[in-house]
Parts: sequence; structure tokens; C-alpha cells
Amino acid sequence: MKKILVIGGGFAGLWSAVAAVRRLHETGGEAQVTLLNRDAYHGIRVRYYEEDLSDTLVPLAQVLDPVGVKLVIGEVTGIDTAQQRVDVLMEDGPQELFYDKLVMASGSQLTLPAIPGLAEQAFNIDTHAAAMRLQTHMRQLAVAPQRAGWLTAVVVGAGATGVELACELPERLRKAAAASGRLDADRDVRVILADREEIVCSQLGEARPVIERACDALGVERLSNVAIKAISADGIVLGNGAMIPAATVAWCAGMRASSLNSHISTELDASGRLYVDEHLKVKGVANVFAAGDAAHMLIDGTAPSVMSCQHARPMGRFAGHNAVNDLVGEQLEPLNIDWYTNIIDLGPWGAVYAEGWTRTVRSEGIDAKKTKTVVNRERIYPPLSGDKDAILAASALNLQRPPAMNSKP
Repeated sequence: MKKILVIGGGFAGLWSAVAAVRRLHETGGEAQVTLLNRDAYHGIRVRYYEEDLSDTLVPLAQVLDPVGVKLVIGEVTGIDTAQQRVDVLMEDGPQELFYDKLVMASGSQLTLPAIPGLAEQAFNIDTHAAAMRLQTHMRQLAVAPQRAGWLTAVVVGAGATGVELACELPERLRKAAAASGRLDADRDVRVILADREEIVCSQLGEARPVIERACDALGVERLSNVAIKAISADGIVLGNGAMIPAATVAWCAGMRASSLNSHISTELDASGRLYVDEHLKVKGVANVFAAGDAAHMLIDGTAPSVMSCQHARPMGRFAGHNAVNDLVGEQLEPLNIDWYTNIIDLGPWGAVYAEGWTRTVRSEGIDAKKTKTVVNRERIYPPLSGDKDAILAASALNLQRPPAMNSKP
């Protein structure tokens, strides 16, 4: 039997696998669809800045088993595109998986530059385990030594993720202050959003003034032109030698595509992504597709795709669909997304909903928060009912339009 192999169980990989099964049913084609992931979960990564992470891990089997996708757990150690083989280290030892079509959906990870103390002392929210580590730390602050900076948090990186985390932290720090039993502890709460740019959040376009107002209301300080010299248990040392005492330093600066891409091609973009055409086929490599954070695609024919579930989900659907079409000799379907939205959670203040590459603000405050909540808790989740037909239908190529600017999905 022919084999379609998907590497990665994130937003792109999950939907690549399901879309491949759907398309096989539609065409009458026969192939085994396998999803290879390092663990058994589909992580709702975009929610890792939140305090409640209880429902942010979806068992992959809950979605894949009803539609007949085989799930393999293991770490990829090598990819040979000439032999069409993937080497995997599994619990019972090394294995070889062969494919007729491969979908690279191996995602991305946070980049950690060689700053002394960064890897050892800083927190991040790149993975579920890392977000849980931060959660545990925040709760332990209530009984931590009340030294300088014990209720100070510095978030480094003022992109959307850094902003969302920074806007959550004042309330979480106040909870720690209240739990400490010290009546005046609340005055020690301090959150700093630090960025290397001259203007914090400058890359967020027209949404920036709204973010600034939210930060002001929440008491989040903004620090620009920041270079980090070192990070320790006591805080951070800036490039100019100044020290900011802080018990909590969170790194949210920079992402890079999976290093597995280098096994596929040497032609990678500045973020390590594979170049794909409008059909999600990797340029210059036979029988390989790529989607999500692993892929650089001109999403509307001009602008490159962004590393977000907004693009990963449709890219995954088209990659899986086209992998089957390529296998059975059907015409490939081009993907074109002529809209872009950026909805940034601003903690208790609300959110900001912006559209287009200039990020023109369409909604803010509580109204935008309602939309963000629907996106985070409903729109991006796969069907969890176990209903085969519902799961397959959710992988259809009919693109979702921008979410409504209210509480409706």
C-alpha cells in the first residue's frame, strides 16, 4: 500500500493528516496515512500565555483514531529524500519509515541566543512543559524569599506573544502578593515589557497605540533599545551594565523553523523555512510538501506566510489534500488567502483586533476579547466528539473567513 507520512502533530500536521484521509475517500485512492510526532498530544500552543492550561493538550488519538490515521511516537533523527525514508528513534529503538509522499509540518521553536544564564534562568512559553514550569514558578512566588525584585517580571520580546504574556502577569503577580500574607506586597508588583527596538511593539503596526494604552492601564512598563548582557536568579543585566532585579524573566524573542528542514533542502529562508509553491510542494524536492511554520509560502501571492495557526491550519489542509492528489494523479489545488488578522490578548483590559498587514484596528477592549476567546477556545480546536464525519468535514478546503468582531465564531 502507498504511504503518506506527516511529520508533526501541530496545527499544520494534524490537518494535513486528516485532509489526506478525506481526499483519499473522495478519490477512491488507497494509502496509509501516518502522523509522526514526538509525543501523543496536539498542543494548543497559542494559549500557553494563559494561566489556565488545563485543556491545552488534545490527545492526538482522539482525533486521528476515528478517521484511521496511524499515530507513531518518536523523534526524527534523519530524512533521506532520495530513498524516501525517515529515521526515527522510538521507545523500543530506531526504526525506518518509508513514504511515497511526505508532509513536513515539524513546526518551529523559540531561539535562545548565547546570553549567559538565558537557558538556565529564564522562563518561556514555547512548549506546554515550559509554560507549566512558569506556572509553577508563579505560584511559588508567594512563599519565595521577599528580596529585591521578588514580584518583578521582565518579558523580553514585544511581539504578540510577549505582549500577551506581559498583560497577563500583573494579575498573576498580585495573586502571589495576596497569597504571601504580606499586606503591602502588592506595591512590589512590577512588569516590564522589554524590546531591542527603538519603539516597543513597533512591528505590530497600527495596533501599537491600543497596546500602549492597555499596558498603561495594567501597569506594564515598556523598555526600548534593550540589549541583554546576562540573566541570573537575581534578574537581568542590560548591555549598559544596569541591573534590573527580577525573580521572573520570560524570553519571548524570536522563532526559527525546525532544524529537520535542513534534511530536506539547503534552500531555506532566514527563519529556516522550506520554500513551497502555491500547492505547498517543496521547491526542487520530489514528493515532499511542507506546511505551517516549516514552510515559506507567498500566502496571497505576495506576502510570505506567518508563523501562526491562522496560516498553519489551511496550509496543512491543502498540503494533505494535494499530497493525495499528487499520489493519485489529480490536479493540485492552489492556496490563496487574501486576508490577514491579528488578534492580541491584552489580559484583563481586553484585546485588540487588527486586520491586514498594516494591522488596522477594527475592534478593541471587551468586544475584541470576546472574539479572541472564541478563537482560542473554539475555532482552532479540532472536533473532539469522535465523530468521523465531523472530523473529516473540518478538513475541507473551504477557507474560514476572518472571525466575526464579536462573540460569534
